[in-house]
Amino acid sequence: MNFVFLSPHVPKNFYLFCMALSRAGAKVLGIAEAPYESLRLPLRECLTEYYRVESLENYDEVLRACGFLTHKFGRLDRVESHNEYWLDLEAQLREDFNLPGPKPADMAKIKRKSVMKEIFTKAGIPSANGELVTSPDSARAFAKKNGYPVFAKPDIGVGAASTYKIENPGQMEEFLESKPPCDYFFEKYIDGRLATFDGFCDRNGKVVYSISHFSETGCFELVAYDVDLCYYSLREIPKDLMEMGMKAIEAFGIHEKFFHLEFLRRKSDGALHAMELNCRPPGGYTTDLMNFSSGIDVYNMWADMVVNGRIPDPVERKFHAAHVARRNHKNYRLSHDQILEKFGERIVMFEDIPPTFAAVMGDFSYIVQSPDLGELKAIIAEIQARA
Repeated sequence: MNFVFLSPHVPKNFYLFCMALSRAGAKVLGIAEAPYESLRLPLRECLTEYYRVESLENYDEVLRACGFLTHKFGRLDRVESHNEYWLDLEAQLREDFNLPGPKPADMAKIKRKSVMKEIFTKAGIPSANGELVTSPDSARAFAKKNGYPVFAKPDIGVGAASTYKIENPGQMEEFLESKPPCDYFFEKYIDGRLATFDGFCDRNGKVVYSISHFSETGCFELVAYDVDLCYYSLREIPKDLMEMGMKAIEAFGIHEKFFHLEFLRRKSDGALHAMELNCRPPGGYTTDLMNFSSGIDVYNMWADMVVNGRIPDPVERKFHAAHVARRNHKNYRLSHDQILEKFGERIVMFEDIPPTFAAVMGDFSYIVQSPDLGELKAIIAEIQARA
């Protein structure tokens, strides 16, 4: 299999996908802007070929790169980046080289919040009241109909970027005067906790691996209120979340891709509401959390499925695994050395977080593993306790 991997060095842990593809027997063909010498050694060693372009934004240049790879290695079989930013580029390459996976015609349903809302509704999956606002009058009308607070987010966007919680008419006017020049999707604000349904499907659209992660806060609160992020995997996926997640995967028609579905569980009554679908692995070090939750290698599982059609065996979630973030500008009760000394056997990984993701993910991450949720929460509290 000739597998084109776009920007294989970003995020920094995604080189593990390339290593897994190589182990599974694929020729891994990298295309990116970075100088070859700047790539980490394990990535360089697993790449069959690397083609540097001046800009991945220049489609003609990327097209020439794929033409060169085709001439040298034969027909291309897959193209992937696992990165939200390059979804459109992947799709156009699939169209032009007749490759499996989402094409340009599929982009609206996996990028536009308004189209996702339509699919959730058609599939009978509860979601917040929402609609695309096209003018100041339609924005005010939405607030009048649904009441405040209103949550405003770009119709195409990732995470908390350019999102707003609008709590009164005055804030609405401020938003309308200063909002970025893009389409916005308005929703009735739900006070809830974030729950995800994550995993990947085989080429027939069957979910072959799944897990759920839970956070007390959403992306907006993390950025707006400078909250320290913490989220953790669940050993058992709640029944309602599993049912809605599986229904959503079928409704969106996901095949041979990772998925990251976000839901809010309303604090007042526990009701679950769908927020959005991301057709990629969850961000940060969540793929590593998957590994630590079950003692598996999700990179190998995915690669073996794509390259060899091998479906992974069901896995047991033996542990909860948590991403526990800290921010450089805050003073904490425990130092790094004290954390390792006190919780050493439970700290299975710690890493700096790239600046690109720091606003939401924090500046530094501890990955904590425990079979007991109570113990996990206690460790989280101590790691994030302020001085």
